Amino acid sequence: MSKPLIYDSKNLTIKQQKWSLSFFFKKALPVVLSALILSSIFIFTFYYFYDSPEEIILKNENAQYAKQIAILNKKIDNIDKILSSLEYRDNNIYRTLLELDPIPDAIRENGIGGSNRYENLEGYDNSHLIIETVKRLDKISKELYIQSKSYDNIIAQSKQKEDMLKHIPSIQPILNKQLTRIASYFGWRKDPVYKVRKHHDGIDFTAPKGTPIHATGDGIVSLVKKSRRGYGNQIEINHGYGYTSKYAHLARFNVKLGQKVKRGEVIGFVGNTGKSTGPHVHYEVRKNNKPVNPINFFIQDLSPKEYDEMIERSAMAGGQSLD
Repeated sequence: MSKPLIYDSKNLTIKQQKWSLSFFFKKALPVVLSALILSSIFIFTFYYFYDSPEEIILKNENAQYAKQIAILNKKIDNIDKILSSLEYRDNNIYRTLLELDPIPDAIRENGIGGSNRYENLEGYDNSHLIIETVKRLDKISKELYIQSKSYDNIIAQSKQKEDMLKHIPSIQPILNKQLTRIASYFGWRKDPVYKVRKHHDGIDFTAPKGTPIHATGDGIVSLVKKSRRGYGNQIEINHGYGYTSKYAHLARFNVKLGQKVKRGEVIGFVGNTGKSTGPHVHYEVRKNNKPVNPINFFIQDLSPKEYDEMIERSAMAGGQSLD
């Protein structure tokens, strides 16, 4: 290595500097230290503010996993909604009809034990998302198992109570293809004439005059009444097992008192008689002479989606009945 050149101000000449330790500390060391400091700052800045190619790949993969987990949770939401509908129908329809005790929510929603059950999923960037998703899947799996065992029980009971199931009302009195709409549901509604809130003990099905009305279960006709007031022309069927059904505001009858009828048989025709503000049939179901919501008995002619939509509409407050 050549020796550094220096300028001699006294003699006004340039000469070569001899290497020495003092020269190194005075001239070279500051330059070396400055270079090291600048390099350290550059390296620190680069690695702190900029990701390496490997880190970029890992971050992209984690972002994709998070998106997939979000999509999975949306699917779980839909499954959970369907399962809730099945549980509602199980407790409030099937078990009610078969006179079985409903399954308590505490049993259906009881968590899965084990504090360290998800320990192997910890320590990752998205651990909290993964653990919560797996917990939801475990909960749904348990609820599905309970629901499956419940259906096994219902099937066994149904075979023992086959005759009872033939008699219990379980369809709409107006066929879907002939039904205009459901104008008023069971519950508190405004009276169309007196404009006061009163309890509506049935459901009002609107349809054109003369539309056939069907018996909703096997039974014996216990009332055939003509009237210009109240329920107007009406029919009642005694289904046995504590159940009766009423069909009001008919135009005319197709059965006689004491006649045996089968589910689906035409018993009369839609009219506008009595205290009615438009052509419809007022339909009621009673258990032990107490009115119950007929919507809980439409189990044979509605799809699960149609039934869920009807449940949502019936739960809406307000509205006005047609009688």
